[in-house]
Amino acid sequence: MTVNWGDVAYAALSVFLLALGIAGAYALWRLGGTFQRLSSLIAGTEREVLPVVEKVGGTVDRVNAELDKVGVMTDSAVDAVDSADTAVRAVSYAVTNPVKKVSGFVTGLSYGVSTLAKQRDWRSAVQAGKEAAAKREQELDADIHRSASEPSKPAPEPERQPEPEQ
Repeated sequence: MTVNWGDVAYAALSVFLLALGIAGAYALWRLGGTFQRLSSLIAGTEREVLPVVEKVGGTVDRVNAELDKVGVMTDSAVDAVDSADTAVRAVSYAVTNPVKKVSGFVTGLSYGVSTLAKQRDWRSAVQAGKEAAAKREQELDADIHRSASEPSKPAPEPERQPEPEQ
């Protein structure tokens, strides 16, 4: 019998393909086991994670409800501050207007009496008093507007006195 190298090659190819088929089947069987474990892991994770996600969703809903309440409170606080600002402005106007008038009157009276004493003329004394009163009221207006537009400054720190040596 003579060995034909072509037959040997076919036989070797057959053995190789048979081994490849067995190895492929084994790999697919192992891959099936891996997919089964993966499926079990996903199912377990789903069972454990879904309640946590639901709790987180409920917590987020409660936090949003509390934030809505805080929004209402801040709106109320803003309204209260606006009302207080309006009240302070009304009181400020009610106080500053008479103070301007009284200050202007006193300044005008002082200038009028001074002018009357110097010049002995009633009309010039009245005119000087009116001008001085108007000027004083304008100065107070300017001071009030300037102080309203400037931000308040904090009080300066008191200076420390050195301690006496003993």
